[in-house]
Amino acid sequence: MMFKTHNSVITLKTLLQSKTQLEHQSSKLHHFFQNRSIVKVRLKWVKNRTLDHVIDTETDLKAACLLKDAIKRSPTGFLTAKSVSEWQKLLGLTVPVLRFMRRYPTLFNEFPHAQYANLPCFRLTDTALLLDSQEQTIHQSYESDTVERLCRVLMMMKSQTVPLRSLHPLKWDLGLPDNFEKVLIPKYPDQFQFAKASDGVRSLRLVQWHEEFAVSALQRSNETSEKGTEYRKFKSGHTALTFPMSFPRGYGGQKKVRAWMEEFHKLPYISPYEDSRRIDPDSELMEKRVVGVLHELLSLTIHKKTKRNYLRSLREELILPHKFTRLFTRYPGIFYLSLKCKTTTVALREGYRRGKLANPHPLARLRDKFYYVMRTGILYRDKAVNMIPRELLINDAECETGQEESEEEDETGDECYEETSEMEEGSDEE
Repeated sequence: MMFKTHNSVITLKTLLQSKTQLEHQSSKLHHFFQNRSIVKVRLKWVKNRTLDHVIDTETDLKAACLLKDAIKRSPTGFLTAKSVSEWQKLLGLTVPVLRFMRRYPTLFNEFPHAQYANLPCFRLTDTALLLDSQEQTIHQSYESDTVERLCRVLMMMKSQTVPLRSLHPLKWDLGLPDNFEKVLIPKYPDQFQFAKASDGVRSLRLVQWHEEFAVSALQRSNETSEKGTEYRKFKSGHTALTFPMSFPRGYGGQKKVRAWMEEFHKLPYISPYEDSRRIDPDSELMEKRVVGVLHELLSLTIHKKTKRNYLRSLREELILPHKFTRLFTRYPGIFYLSLKCKTTTVALREGYRRGKLANPHPLARLRDKFYYVMRTGILYRDKAVNMIPRELLINDAECETGQEESEEEDETGDECYEETSEMEEGSDEE
């Protein structure tokens, strides 16, 4: 009996020692990746005229769409000039809202108030109503896609919860229907539920985890592309995934920059849906994980871009560093940071080809029509309503938005870190 007990104790000690050795080896490997030293390269911020033009035009497009939704929500079916006079900052406009609405007579029909003749009012034109009906059809047809996108956003949060006040500004970027918390969320109680945070803030919470959604856009693109062999190696743990790079022209030491990026790509890829609590927050590995999180969130947006302040409101839930904006300028082959329209916008470079979306969502195609109608109103004013071919609005014909055809980039003399510091400390005019 004593012999068996002695053998059992020896076996238990051996197992514990083996487990300790394995954990120590795993910890050493994890420590190695977290403490790899990557040479920092001082880059120059390069202006991209084409992406700046996209951001400029879509700022007006977004404002017009938000005004269209506000008119629809109004119980009277119209808005007065007085009611929208304070919305300029909210809409991100650089001109007064009254002047903006008068600029687009193809969308907004101006008429005097029934009681106050000097008070301008605005209702939607028949063209705007037609485009809105098409938008509702797209929301219905692609509802499952919208639900999946919203699930992915919630799955990236450390608590799978997002305050509604942080989600509302992203509504247009994520392609959520207007008033989504009333028309979409109640239809999927098995996916979402409303909750209150510890500070009493109303939030949206994910009900159940979806393992099939926990695959990032970078993983999916590598799995389906010609890099399939590389992706299979990644899944077996033999290699790391690389981010698509599109370097701007004008870099003096291209070889040095590319050497830096190669070292960065050798670090293991951490999925934005994985638990990152074990990673040292000051390590290079965490930096790559943060780049992956920002890449995935921008991939989930309809136009592959959003405002920096919208991301900042999600910083704690996404476990982003305090000065995460510097990553956009440190990795100019992945991101582009723009200061157009008195705000800071970040775009995903791979999402665009020659000034247009590489893989436009049906909602993005409809918004192209919307912008075509807006431009026609600028060019022909009141006559424009009768000059828009109805066939173009009904069919899925591609509208020319006037975007530049070439990726034109101008090198500036400002170095990346100096520019980043200025962007970090400055405040956005949202």
